[in-house]
Amino acid sequence: MKTILGIVASPRKLGNCELVVKEIARNIPEDHRLELIRLQDLSVLPCKACYRCLFDPMRCIQKDDFQLFLDRVLAADGIIVAAPTYLLGANALLKLVQDRGLACYGHIEALWRKPAIGVGVAGIPGREGRTHLDIYSFLKFLMTDIKSVNILYGTLPGEVFLNGQNLQTAAELGRALFAPAKPAAGQTCPICGGNTFQFLDRETVRCMVCSNAGTMRMTETGPVFDIVSGAHEMLRSLDDLLAHRLWLQSMKQRFMTEKDRLKTITRQYREGFEWVRPQAPTDSSSTDSGDTVSAAHSEGQRMA
Repeated sequence: MKTILGIVASPRKLGNCELVVKEIARNIPEDHRLELIRLQDLSVLPCKACYRCLFDPMRCIQKDDFQLFLDRVLAADGIIVAAPTYLLGANALLKLVQDRGLACYGHIEALWRKPAIGVGVAGIPGREGRTHLDIYSFLKFLMTDIKSVNILYGTLPGEVFLNGQNLQTAAELGRALFAPAKPAAGQTCPICGGNTFQFLDRETVRCMVCSNAGTMRMTETGPVFDIVSGAHEMLRSLDDLLAHRLWLQSMKQRFMTEKDRLKTITRQYREGFEWVRPQAPTDSSSTDSGDTVSAAHSEGQRMA
């Protein structure tokens, strides 16, 4: 029996994203069990950029729930992720987890090319902004084999399946998870498969997933993107990822070598500013809060 991990990047319980993940799983023909993770339920701290996760025991030193998330991804045979659109992009929970992705580099071989499906849910057609790019990048940096990323529309909880076409799309995605990959529809990056590009000038473009650049040319069937691999590749192959891990690990020795010279630069920026930080709770504020509660309680008694 296969294990499917459904990643719900929405705070809504029984919202459209949760329903979409479950409907896709219902249509997976292979015998399976579905596990769900709601990212809202996890305590995931921002990455500290300390690089400690790149060295034995290949775990992040922070005491939070990221390792729980990573363990479930490692144990899964297939992955479904759904995220809602918030202000023209996927919910930030997705990026918060993705930013901890250096901890995945200790498990490259185990993660490499797990089959995955992504779905973004937006309230207004055409107003999903960069949601497709956000979900595609999330799955790419989890090192998965992305079978499809789709955008569905629905605002109110359950509204996504008032549209019969969305039910059909979910069924097709379920059948596609473990099926052989279909040729990419439309024009995509030949290196990573992304379909979002930044135009640097009239002809030069950059893929917004793998960040490689190239040119665009028009043909009878539409635009073609001739993207060229850079000197330091990351997403093209398993060997590229292993080489990138070695490069990241080499930064420790480079820092030790350059430490004194780097400090001469950073010391120049120690003064001339003030940090704005939240105030810690004080005893007086606790007393004020208690007095307020007591006063309200007394008022309630008088009203009774």
